[in-house]
Amino acid sequence: MRWPIVTWDPIRPFVALCATAIALLWPACPLLAAEPPQGQCFAKKEYVPKLLPTYAQTKDQLPSPIFDENPLYVQMYWKTWELAFRNFYEPKPGSGFVSQFIDAAFNQNIFLWDTCFLTMFCNYGHSLVPGIGSLDNFYAKQYEDGEICREIDRTTGRDYVEWINAQNQDLFSRWGRFSVTYVGREIPKPPPHVTLDALNHPILAWAELESFRVTGDRSRLGLVYEPLARYYRALRKYIRQGDGLYMTDWASMDNSPRNAHIAKGGTAVDTSSQMVLFANHLAQIADMLGKKDDAASFRKEAAELGQLINQKMWNPQRRFYFDLTVEGKQSPAKTIAAYWTLLAGVASEQQAQDMAAELRNPQSFGRKHRVPTTPADQAGFDPAGGYWCGAVWSPTNTMVIRGLQRYGMKELAQELAMEHQRAVGEVFQATGTVWENYAPDAPKPGKPAKPDFVGWTGIVPIMYFMEFAIGLRPDAAANRLDWALTSEGRCGCERFRFNGHVVSLVAEPADGQAGSRRVNVESDGDFRLQVEHGGKQTEFAVKKGGNVFVLQ
Repeated sequence: MRWPIVTWDPIRPFVALCATAIALLWPACPLLAAEPPQGQCFAKKEYVPKLLPTYAQTKDQLPSPIFDENPLYVQMYWKTWELAFRNFYEPKPGSGFVSQFIDAAFNQNIFLWDTCFLTMFCNYGHSLVPGIGSLDNFYAKQYEDGEICREIDRTTGRDYVEWINAQNQDLFSRWGRFSVTYVGREIPKPPPHVTLDALNHPILAWAELESFRVTGDRSRLGLVYEPLARYYRALRKYIRQGDGLYMTDWASMDNSPRNAHIAKGGTAVDTSSQMVLFANHLAQIADMLGKKDDAASFRKEAAELGQLINQKMWNPQRRFYFDLTVEGKQSPAKTIAAYWTLLAGVASEQQAQDMAAELRNPQSFGRKHRVPTTPADQAGFDPAGGYWCGAVWSPTNTMVIRGLQRYGMKELAQELAMEHQRAVGEVFQATGTVWENYAPDAPKPGKPAKPDFVGWTGIVPIMYFMEFAIGLRPDAAANRLDWALTSEGRCGCERFRFNGHVVSLVAEPADGQAGSRRVNVESDGDFRLQVEHGGKQTEFAVKKGGNVFVLQ
């Protein structure tokens, strides 16, 4: 995810100390202060101060889940929000940040891909807590050519010093200690502002559309479209290899067995698939904004890249996707990175089924707690977790689950989500908190893993709980709330928030009618409620005020 944890380099503490000193001295030093402009294409230019929300003052306004089947999940939900509130921040004066934000809960920096996942559970407290607006601070730090650094100091607002290309070199990885070899294309000029370490995980548009699905805020899509498009073009310029696929150095999977194989300009199945995802999401946003030519261009680029991934990265014998070395040979390392092909819609139906089979295979990804980032049949797998050598991480599980949903495999998606929910719940019951990652072969935190990690693990007790246990899934664009009602106990949510509505929904057994359910809905506005129960789907027109429906 960040720096390697399982190895120790005596140089790193010194470098980190120097980085901190430079960050603190930067504003006072004319030589160091010279820097290119940032945030020019983002309309939000300054922070408008307001009170930072507190848990005590906000709790009674947040969605309040009802789940008699397992009260532990309700307890874990509230504890997770309590931890999240500890990581809400206001911009420091002089930082250049423009919005309150939720922090990654890892160190003094904010992280781009962490924050994208953090917004996904904050969507359920939209307008009450810092959530999708946390990404504003990355857009406000975007360079004129579109680059955005993956890691920014929370206090100073400066890009993390080690990721700055102060030497003005052609693209290189500082951590990997290599210069990128471009094969079959010219070296892009001018050199990038940041290193390869800083240019990975282009999932900002995914986060924005996940937020739109819950909030229905079209004005935000107009605000972020230009920064997103410029970021996409910057990545095409700098990390696109000559074969049309995309490079990375480790894609935040710090100690993964894949890393040695993609060094020096190797191409990554996750980064390449994420660029397909990015292009298609930009097309979707462009359509909503009336930019039809842009949408067509992005879709064309996505389709072409998807074809390349299937031509070069799919292994028909192993029935799996693999990274490529800088020489263009398939890497032998099998990792969870391949499942980005599902979320991006790159795989054929048969390829998706082959990938799903690996999730069921106990000798591979189908461990006691799925989905390990490194499978058991891959050299280097650690049954205790070992960080990215086998640990189960909530963001990568979310990617896998959303990918399965895209291919209509909703039963397997539900199974994985609830398995992760149960495992996180078991560890919560034993330890009283949630963790950075989890062991694949036992109900334990991963080794190593940070506790109180909210942090992206907040996805599970909040988003998974709402969407998979209780079963509430908003579609704000359609002004519809889908409810996959599987619990036979009393369940629902008070003060559920979507598309500007505040709604209370409770389902409970109907008196004197075996197998029937009575659904009580109190809403501040009209919307459609589609309930799936007992293999049947029923749609109701919810009106402002009180509503009662009976499911037979």
